[in-house]
This record gives sequence, structure tokens and C-alpha cells, in this order.
Amino acid sequence: MNWYLQTSKDSDVVKSTRINFKRNIKNYKFHLDDLELKELEKKIEDNIYAIGYGLKLLKLKDMDEITKKSLVEKNLISPTFLVKKGEIGSILINDEENICIMIGGDDHLNIQVFSSGLELENTLNLAIEIEEKIGEILGFSINKKYGYLTRRLTDLGTGLKASVMVHLPALVKTGNIGKMLDVVRDFNMEVTGEYGKTTKDQEDIYQISNKQTLGITEKEIVNNLKVIIKKLEEQERTARKMLTKDSIELEDMVLRSYGILTNCKKISYEEAKELLSNIKLGVDLGILDNLDDLKVQKLYLYTKPANLQKYLGTKYDKVEQEIKRAEVIKQIVK
Repeated sequence: MNWYLQTSKDSDVVKSTRINFKRNIKNYKFHLDDLELKELEKKIEDNIYAIGYGLKLLKLKDMDEITKKSLVEKNLISPTFLVKKGEIGSILINDEENICIMIGGDDHLNIQVFSSGLELENTLNLAIEIEEKIGEILGFSINKKYGYLTRRLTDLGTGLKASVMVHLPALVKTGNIGKMLDVVRDFNMEVTGEYGKTTKDQEDIYQISNKQTLGITEKEIVNNLKVIIKKLEEQERTARKMLTKDSIELEDMVLRSYGILTNCKKISYEEAKELLSNIKLGVDLGILDNLDDLKVQKLYLYTKPANLQKYLGTKYDKVEQEIKRAEVIKQIVK
């Protein structure tokens, strides 16, 4: 089962973990033209079996638009990478999709490893193993003083971006989300929305990532982030206990959301996403016992526009998607 359909003991609050190493290949310019990018891609392709891990090289130009957008919705590639490199970029990816390496973005390689829940240490260890293997084969640009060299000064040093996706509906509903996220930012952490964009403090899902990469080790980055996430978990669970004090109001919200989602004839992604947040909260708190974590994860994935169409194997316009989304929701729930 792919990581984005799995759950763990922290999955009530933490949706997923991602480790991303930004690396550049030595003897290549940082900014590659199309010809140089093809040359680098060929070099990687020639060494793909030596790298291992079941990785396959896929070129974005060979994919249809729905497939490319489905990768963004799974957070396997960034929206920026798709826009800038949609015709010339490529990725290395395995069947489980817990490893996805973007080739030719802002840096030559974005080595990403994913896992469900809060798995920072294990995910880091696998990412380091893969990064070291690629480094041995291809060679990275590195400086004794500044560490790994990257296009952006803010990524110098380790070149590591550790990110954790969190679901914080109770902090939003109790009005404490802004205060908590300000504390997170005060600890030199970056707070963005689900797809890495700046967001207002009114969403239920956030990505929390480190800002500092220079003068600090990979393990220190991960440990610092883990401390922050554990505090967020604690505060979110406290907020959930506050919500349960008014059980009628909470149950009414959850059951209304469930009723609309499972009985509607058509629904937009935006509305489905909002209702799903309430439903996941209801499942986590034991209000809904006819849904399990796997069904909730499937609902999150297959209500997204591109993955809905991938699931059904057909392209639909926006109105048709709303009708089909309602049908798919009923299929998954039943």
C-alpha cells in the first residue's frame, strides 16, 4: 500500500513526513539550459540500475496533464516544478512512490523520501542512504566551508528541507490556530499550506518545515522539527478535548458533514475537502465508527480533481467531476 494511504499512531494529527535533499552535480552549471538538462538526465538514466531502489525514470513530456497534476496532488512533485519543467523535466520514482526525485528544478536533484505519520528519523535515514548512493555515483557540488552548494543561499549547508504535514481542525475551530502558528514561526520554522504555498491561518492542513540549513546537522534539523510537531500535537489534542465538552454541537457538525458528503448528488472539491476535515475529526474522536482510517485516506486522495479522474480512468469537465466525485465518495464509504 502506498504511503499516502497508510496511517500510524500519530495519524490523527500528523498526515505525513517528507525529507528533501537539494543537490547539484559537480562539473555542471547550476542553471542548466535544455541541452545540458538532457545531458544530465542521460547520465542519470545510464546509472539508474547502479542507484537501485527500484527507481524508474519518467519524463513529464510523456505524461498526460491529468497524470502530471495527480503527482502534484500527492505532493510528489511541486506545482512550481510542473509549471517550469512540464515539457523538459523528469523524475525518478519507485512503485511505492515513497521515493521521488525531481530532476532539473531549481537544483539538479530534489531527493525526496515520504512516509505516513510522524516518521522523521526513519525517513531521514533512508533519504541519507539514497543521497549517499547517488553522491558516490554522480558526485555532488560541495564546499568545505559552506557544505552542499545550492541555487538558493537559504539552502546552503545540508540542503535539507524536512517537512511534516499536520491536520489541526480543533485549533482552527477554537480560534487558537494563529497563536500556535506564530509560536512555530518564532522557532525559525516555515508554515505553508498543503502544496507549499503561503497560506492564511484559517486552513485545517499545514506543512511545517525547517528554515535553517547552514551550521546545523541533519539530525539537529529533524530533532528540532520533531519537538515543534510534538508540541503542536499536544495543543491540537487539548483543543479536541475542549470541543468534546459541547458534545451535541461537535457531533452535530460531524454528522451533518457526513450526511452531506454521503448523500449529495454533486460536490466541488473545495466543499468535499472542508467536509472531510470534519469527518476525519469525527473518526479520530470515535464519533463515526462506520469509517476507518483507510477509507478516510482514500476519500482525501480520490476526491482531488486529477486523482478522481485517474481513479475513474476518464477525463471529465468540472461539472462532470462534481457528479462523479459524489458517486466515488459513496463507493468508498460503502
